[in-house]
Amino acid sequence: MTETHQNAPKGCLSHLRVLDLSRVFAGPYAGQILADFGAEVIKIEHPKFGDDVRHLGIHRKDAEGNDLGETSSFLAMNRGKQSVAIDLKDPKGQELVRRLAADADVVIENFKSGTLDRYGLGYADLKAVNPKIIYCSITGFGQTGPSAELPGYDPLFQALSGLMSITGVPDGAPGAGPNLVGYSVSDITAGLYATIAILAAATHRDNGGSGQHIDLALLDAQVAALSHIATNFLVSGKTPVRAGSASQITCPWQAFRCADRDLMIAVGNDRQFKKLCDVLGLPEVGADPRFATNRDRMANKPALLPQLEAAFAQRTAAEWEALLTPADVPCSPINTIPQMLEDPQIRHRGMVVDLPHERTGTVSLIANPIRFSETPARYDRAPPRLGADTVGVLQRHLGLSAEEVEALKASGTIRD
Repeated sequence: MTETHQNAPKGCLSHLRVLDLSRVFAGPYAGQILADFGAEVIKIEHPKFGDDVRHLGIHRKDAEGNDLGETSSFLAMNRGKQSVAIDLKDPKGQELVRRLAADADVVIENFKSGTLDRYGLGYADLKAVNPKIIYCSITGFGQTGPSAELPGYDPLFQALSGLMSITGVPDGAPGAGPNLVGYSVSDITAGLYATIAILAAATHRDNGGSGQHIDLALLDAQVAALSHIATNFLVSGKTPVRAGSASQITCPWQAFRCADRDLMIAVGNDRQFKKLCDVLGLPEVGADPRFATNRDRMANKPALLPQLEAAFAQRTAAEWEALLTPADVPCSPINTIPQMLEDPQIRHRGMVVDLPHERTGTVSLIANPIRFSETPARYDRAPPRLGADTVGVLQRHLGLSAEEVEALKASGTIRD
């Protein structure tokens, strides 16, 4: 596990201040990436309930089994942030957010289209107090179109985008049918696109341009992520289908059952195919003109795959991996999450990070995958307790007095 970077240089985004008004996954994930890279991220939450995902996911417990009031879902998306609990339905709370926005660089929000306009916190409202603001709206269907007013969640976008139609067991095979990708892929994809968009907009603004509104839809992001598979259809007119673990365009590129477990094989060129056949003891298959090129192999899969399957069944996955890896044939066991976390390469890369935690000493989280040579990601602030930073942020950024803060707390506008 990696050490935290408390003494690391300032991050490459240390000049940015972000108001994160978003909830659940996509927006918070983008905000967390910006925080990892040094941005000051102020998370605005409901005073009573906080972010929805404070109540969703696996509840974290201390050594004695006591519930810490933290969930895996919240922890995964909110490190590096300050939590400020403000009631956005309260006019006094709305004014506080407008004042914070006046000195911010970025706003991230994922309310239903039009909601923040009613609160006086829409793009036009915040642009009036800060013309340089970059305002990123993340919604299910976008700000325009016949579905713009509809709510949406990841499974809907996996279905609507066509992703589920290419994910799962092929027709005619046992267990045939579409499947969800095993994580909230459309949310994470949208979070990544949001980060890219915010950084592009910030570069434009800082090079003499203006602030702007970013309209990002989860459905659009998931359609874009289909990339080469959707383009396959645009080029060929042939509808992609479910292929289980197999590739739509390359062969052999799938899992094969070995004597004990499955092994994933990813043969990317003809040379690798011949090496695979040599290792499997099938040189005649490697020399067969029916399988000479990838196009040939795709066309003759019914003749090829049974021969490969029979060979793989003769040894364990570990035995085949030990033979195939030195031969430069890409292969991998299909790890569980615990097995993945114990993988020597993943441990070497520090993909689990321990952050200081006020109640349990540390909390372990999945690290940011990007490695900067000069401005490493910072891991010095665990996902915050609800309202933990309310008083400090309001006094530091808005100059509120102790009496003003107490009055806002008494009225229920804020929480610390």
